[in-house]
Amino acid sequence: MSSKKSLRGSFRTILAAALVTFAFCPHGQAEDRAFQFALVGDTAYTAAGVEGFRHLLASINRADLAFVVHIGDFENDGSRYNPATGAMPCTDQNYRIVYDAFQSVRHPFILTPGDNDWTDCHFLKSPTFDPLERLAKVRTMFFPDGKSLGQRKLDVESQAKDDPQYTKFVENQRWSFGGVTFVTVHIVGSNDNFGRTPEMDEESRERKAANLAWIHSGFAKAKAGGSRGIVLLTQADPRFENYWPPAAKARYLGSIPGAMLPPQAVQTAFEDYIHALADELESYDRPVAFLHGDTHWFRIDQPLFSGKVNHRFENFTRVETFGDPDTHWVRVTVDPANPQLFRFNPEIIPENVAVR
Repeated sequence: MSSKKSLRGSFRTILAAALVTFAFCPHGQAEDRAFQFALVGDTAYTAAGVEGFRHLLASINRADLAFVVHIGDFENDGSRYNPATGAMPCTDQNYRIVYDAFQSVRHPFILTPGDNDWTDCHFLKSPTFDPLERLAKVRTMFFPDGKSLGQRKLDVESQAKDDPQYTKFVENQRWSFGGVTFVTVHIVGSNDNFGRTPEMDEESRERKAANLAWIHSGFAKAKAGGSRGIVLLTQADPRFENYWPPAAKARYLGSIPGAMLPPQAVQTAFEDYIHALADELESYDRPVAFLHGDTHWFRIDQPLFSGKVNHRFENFTRVETFGDPDTHWVRVTVDPANPQLFRFNPEIIPENVAVR
């Protein structure tokens, strides 16, 4: 009887290993199968938010997912910190709590940092924090060499290894799954850390150069490899609407009583990113998903316009995930049988629904 149990156990182990190998096979039939991943971000700002994030992670751990991406702001903004409502952000202790939460996820877990996680640490006055030192800490702690976080690991490339010009940018990562190219780009809110001090402006310019090179490299890699499409993941909302043609702006604002069309676009640190994306889309006709957080409004739209024809790119879809106090996640389905390739479904956590 014990030998039969042993044989059955061995068979189950071999079968499970075979299924995992099949699911993660980068070539062949596995690339023709639909798969899903989770998009989360802007989480755990208060004690209540931490509890909500636990419910969110439990939901994700019950789901059948290829991986999870957190698009940053894993702690509160330093300017909004209130010791009565939650833990102090930017401390080593809070980083460790966040890290342990990410490591509790049974799926591969990938992070791209947000402004709350290092840029906005300058708002805290007692103790004080140097944002550049905090950025170095985030890079060291959350980006193991060549691997994702999470209990199951995913192999990833980093810009630090790929390009000798940008050896510090371990957080800019890329991987291929199911015939789709995935790229994280370290663009953050708070105007991409530009406009506060000369030191921060220099950091922002250096990171922007790396980010633009990484975006162009991602498209080149996708084209060369015949990818079905591209997913770009970043923290910041680059304010696409700021760069719309005047007619599109007027039509959009016309639906809001009292809204006025500004005489010209407001200059921000995001302009170069908008132009880079539009330039790439002029010669790329496969589906592109741009996934971000930052402004905490769940939305799905097509906000990128061609400068050549003043018409939106129909193959470019932006999704902004939920953000505190709405602690939910977005299930992204990648289906080769779907001409649009991507489907986006909000996953509402019952325990986190506001009491009315």
